[in-house]
Amino acid sequence: MKKLSARRRHPLAAVVVLLFALAVTGGLYAAFAPAESAKADDTAQSLAIEEGKKLYSVGCASCHGTGAQGTSDGPSLVGVGSAAVDFQVRTGRMPMQQQGAQAPRKKPVYTQAETDQLAAYISSLGAGPAVPSKDQYSPDGGDIAKGGELFRTNCAQCHNFTGKGGALSNGKFAPSLEDVDPKHIYEAMQTGPQNMPSFPDTTMSQKNKKDIIAYLDEVNTSKSESPGGLNLGGLGPVSEGLFGWIFGLGALIALAIWVAARTAKAKKS
Repeated sequence: MKKLSARRRHPLAAVVVLLFALAVTGGLYAAFAPAESAKADDTAQSLAIEEGKKLYSVGCASCHGTGAQGTSDGPSLVGVGSAAVDFQVRTGRMPMQQQGAQAPRKKPVYTQAETDQLAAYISSLGAGPAVPSKDQYSPDGGDIAKGGELFRTNCAQCHNFTGKGGALSNGKFAPSLEDVDPKHIYEAMQTGPQNMPSFPDTTMSQKNKKDIIAYLDEVNTSKSESPGGLNLGGLGPVSEGLFGWIFGLGALIALAIWVAARTAKAKKS
């Protein structure tokens, strides 16, 4: 016991204990850490990037450049993120059929797996918005009333009050948001495709994006009924004003003609 007590008081005793503890900790980590799983994930990611680069070289490089640096026919894709790739490719906007004022929505050319590979390659060139999770874009739990307020403030000027779409200048247009996947609506708000401004989380929170998606889901589904009666296409004040002008003013003119005719007939009698 005296020898053990003497060793404890030795100046190097604390160092020996510390080294022993580090060795045990390192051994336990090496034994139980998911090294193989992490290595497999890295291998799968590297393979996805390689396959995505091949797809990019065939279908995208002619417009966006061999290194995605952009050309006169297409913008740079460095730093756009996987969300932009998923939106543009899965809505069929890319690859474009021909150069024009705006890329329209059409049937996608690439499968979801190929799109993921393209997104992996583009993401490897620079950080950008990531593809959202289902919990982020699902309308479940969203505040419909708040979403309607946000949509009317930020989006209705172009997409109209219920997302029916509308014309812009120089042949451009704000597309209809009916039957659009909530995932793609969220990605569009994240990335700001074409003429649309972007709404990153610093500008519009994830919760507010979810609220807007919940509002659009409510107004663009068959279960939703207009509380005011005939919705006139949901096009907002333009269609309402036209309806009032044609039918309202027309009814007043018809009434005036009827009154004048009755008055003239009464005078003749």
